Amino acid sequence: MLADTTKDAIRAAYARIRDGLPGFRARASQGRMIAEVAKAFGQAGGVAVIEAPTGTGKSMAYLIAGVEVARFQKKKLLIATATVALQEQLVQRDIPQYLQLNGIEAKVALAKGRGRYLCPRNLAMAANSINDGAQMGLAGFDADLVLWTRPPQPRDKQALARLREAFDRREWDGDMDAAPEAVSDLLRPMVTTSAGGCTGRKCAQFMACPFFAARRAVDDAEIIVANQDLVLADLTMPGEDEGWGGVILPRPDETLYIFDEGHHVAGKAIDRGASEVHMTASVRQLSRLGRQVHAAYSLTDKERLGKLSLDQGDAKLQQLSDALEQLEKDIRLGWLPDPADTEPMYRGSMGQLPEPWVEHARLLDLLGGEVLRWLTAVRRAVVEMTDGGPTQEALAREFGIALERIGKQSACWHAWAGSDADDAPPLARWVTLGTDQQLVCHSSAVSAGDLLREVLWGNASGVVMTSATLSAGGNFRGFADAVGLPDDAVTLSLPSPFDLAGQARLEVPAMRTLPDAREAHAEEITAWLAENLDWEAGNLVLFTSRAKLDRVLQKLPIAQVRKVRAQGSLGKSQLIAEHCSDVEAGKGSTLFGLASFGEGLDLPGKLCETVVITQLPFAVPTDPVGATYAEWLESRGRNPFVEVSIPEATRLLTQYCGRLIRNETDRGRIVLLDRRVVTKRYGSGMLKALPPFQRVIERTP
Repeated sequence: MLADTTKDAIRAAYARIRDGLPGFRARASQGRMIAEVAKAFGQAGGVAVIEAPTGTGKSMAYLIAGVEVARFQKKKLLIATATVALQEQLVQRDIPQYLQLNGIEAKVALAKGRGRYLCPRNLAMAANSINDGAQMGLAGFDADLVLWTRPPQPRDKQALARLREAFDRREWDGDMDAAPEAVSDLLRPMVTTSAGGCTGRKCAQFMACPFFAARRAVDDAEIIVANQDLVLADLTMPGEDEGWGGVILPRPDETLYIFDEGHHVAGKAIDRGASEVHMTASVRQLSRLGRQVHAAYSLTDKERLGKLSLDQGDAKLQQLSDALEQLEKDIRLGWLPDPADTEPMYRGSMGQLPEPWVEHARLLDLLGGEVLRWLTAVRRAVVEMTDGGPTQEALAREFGIALERIGKQSACWHAWAGSDADDAPPLARWVTLGTDQQLVCHSSAVSAGDLLREVLWGNASGVVMTSATLSAGGNFRGFADAVGLPDDAVTLSLPSPFDLAGQARLEVPAMRTLPDAREAHAEEITAWLAENLDWEAGNLVLFTSRAKLDRVLQKLPIAQVRKVRAQGSLGKSQLIAEHCSDVEAGKGSTLFGLASFGEGLDLPGKLCETVVITQLPFAVPTDPVGATYAEWLESRGRNPFVEVSIPEATRLLTQYCGRLIRNETDRGRIVLLDRRVVTKRYGSGMLKALPPFQRVIERTP
């Protein structure tokens, strides 16, 4: 339990924020959140899930409680977000404000994944490799150590020069999110690195490395802001004493965790365990890897590496390549995709694949393990050389990336070859056929619950998850199942501080068609928008599919199309900037977007006076992860539509509605062009779960 001194410190911190923060408004919901965060962190392993709508003041609430409890307990406070934008807001505004107003000196660090930092070694290699715009290799192994997949463009040369100049002059710290020059998709992977491609302390650039500089700052920091992917990556690494985590970030038992934007955690945890193998590309990569192995034996001048001669190593790679080709042959013989299917997929029912495929996977799992052990020794021999020059650097990087790639492939084969526990959901296992006719083999967990129970709950000193939308109208069962929430966790849904009934209206027009009549529904959406949307104002129209967005855009009158900014036509930030500019100039602008525009978009006041939701956001029924989980629930006599689909669609619908009212002065309407909320049995429950907007539900003729 919290000591009285800690409680007093929290009260004093709140008072200083109240009195010193410009524009501060006392809100009951914020006060309640401060108390619940403090209570959760005050008990060992405490867990709280807090749904706090827009306007609550979430970040200041968890800082007031979290910073003070962490200081008194001598723990680290780690705030994990899902977006770079929120990380920057916390590091550049919220945390400095909090510390300044409370007279606290504390070290703050922003922790990002390795790929978000410049690799000085790779920057030098990329810059030095340019030779009159042609593809360039290294030291006689040009065909195998080529750096440029296509000739560099003038803009790439310019960007390389600018990055190098800014970094050498210490005008830039190597954070790729703040790069002094725009970096193309071709160039970015060339000047960054992954864990596999990094040689750590063996690298000549180690002391100048931005990634390791950031890691040193994290080690010293009392408050750490990180993205959720990095936190989950750390939690799933074997740590000390057979536990989990504490490899990249502080040890879980010494850390108080706040997961802001917590509705992303389950999906990101599932993604951590997902794997895929592109069959044709994998065989091609093994052939290229064989030539690099020859280069390594030649460079190190050793007859045996990892106890294998060059001929024995070649044979190992050939075995692995042959096994991949045999599995691909068996899949193509056993599965004949429907030619009319635009995205062909074979999914194992309840995660079970044909036995011949499983046998191949067992062999690939075994061979992959042997190749990994041997290549690790080959890479070590290359890295430990003295003065191997540019070829040594390039080979070390290539072998690291190859090890990473083969490790991920082996994870897929291990998942295909393994059996599932009787009392847990099975893994999803499936195959897809790309537009290039390449087979891709996949595996994934279908629930994050088991993983988070193993690595987070019970290991952390305390955990708070918060977001504007975590429940379905105050019911947290769906979220609790998705993250494996402990039975004793506190769940709390706070009321909005805004007068939603007075500020916003929810309209359900008398549509004649339902979304399953795709063409007719698209036509009716078009007609409604053309006749009823105020095209001289700021609007947001949300779609659940790119196909329907494009269809509506094709059917709209050209004068209105000119006022539309559709997701994908430009970068998101540029689209929003142009939208804001036109609305503020009185020209009117309407954003057309998909799911990513339905959350995190902040368009206050006139920038968004109408939000149109064209369809209830139910998950795609062909999603192999969701379909496998649904099968498992059905096998247990449970109803996946009621337990999973409806709560998740309700949560997303609430999230979409949240784009409208961003402060006390906003006014506007939300229009739902999907009559299923009126005609289907589940619809009334979804409407009831939405915030208390004024409702206008038209009767059909």
